[in-house]
Amino acid sequence: MLRALFPTGLGMMEFQDKRVIVTGAGGIYGRWIARAFAREGARLCLSDNRAEALESLAEELALPEERVMLHRTELMEEASIRDLAAHVKAGWGGVDILVNNAGIYPGGDLFDLPTSEWDRVFGVNVRAVFILSREVAHLMVAEGVQGCIVNISSGASRKMNPARVAYCTSKTTLDRLTKGLALDFAPRGIRVNAVEPGFAPGSEVSPLSDEYVSNMLTRIPLGRTSGPDDAAAAVLYLCSGKASYVTGATLTVDGGNSIRT
Repeated sequence: MLRALFPTGLGMMEFQDKRVIVTGAGGIYGRWIARAFAREGARLCLSDNRAEALESLAEELALPEERVMLHRTELMEEASIRDLAAHVKAGWGGVDILVNNAGIYPGGDLFDLPTSEWDRVFGVNVRAVFILSREVAHLMVAEGVQGCIVNISSGASRKMNPARVAYCTSKTTLDRLTKGLALDFAPRGIRVNAVEPGFAPGSEVSPLSDEYVSNMLTRIPLGRTSGPDDAAAAVLYLCSGKASYVTGATLTVDGGNSIRT
C-alpha cells in the first residue's frame, strides 16, 4: 500500500526492521521522512507533542501494530524525552536510528523578545536534541549497535533574518552540536550528521502566502520547491551503509538556494 501511495522507492531495503525514532513526525518534513522509512521496511516510533497529528500519520501509513509506536513528547521536559527513549527500549529493545526533526520557528524582534521565548526556541531546537541523542546513544552502546543520528538543520544556520534571530542562532548552534556529537560518539561506533532541507511551502510551523512562495521560487536555481523525497532521501542516505564513512557532515538539499548571495 505504501509503495502505491508513495511510489518513488529509494532502493535501500537494508532498513528492513530497523528501529527508527522520528521526532516532530506530525510536521511536513517529519511526515515525509517517516513515509520514506516506512516504505523501506523500518519500524517507526513517531514522536510529536500533538496526539492528533500522530494518529493521522499512523492512519496514513497503515503499518501493522507491531511496526509502529506513537509517543506524545514534550521536548521542553527532560522527563518526557527520557520516557521516549525508554518507550522504544521497552517495546523493541533499543534504537538503530534517531532523526531529530522537531523544531519551532517563532518570530520576534530581540528588542522585545521575552526570555521565556528564547529559552523555548533553544529548548526544543538544541537542548532536546542533546538530551535525546545522549539517551539513544546509551541504548545503542548497550546493545552494541552501530547507530545513526540525523539532525534536521536549516539554511538559517548560515544567515540572520530580521525577527528570526532566535531561530537562526539555534540552528547555528545545532550545526555545532552535530559536529560535537559526531566527535564524541564516533569512538562508540555512532555516526551523527545533519540534513539542511530546502524550502517547502505548506509547513504547519510557518504558513506562507502565495506571494512569498512565488518570490522564493525566483531565488532557487533549480526552479522548484522541496518535495517529499528530497530531504527524506538525504536522511536515508546518511543512515545507510553507503555513508558509513560520513560523520559530522551537513548535507544541503535546497535546489541551490544556499549558493545565492
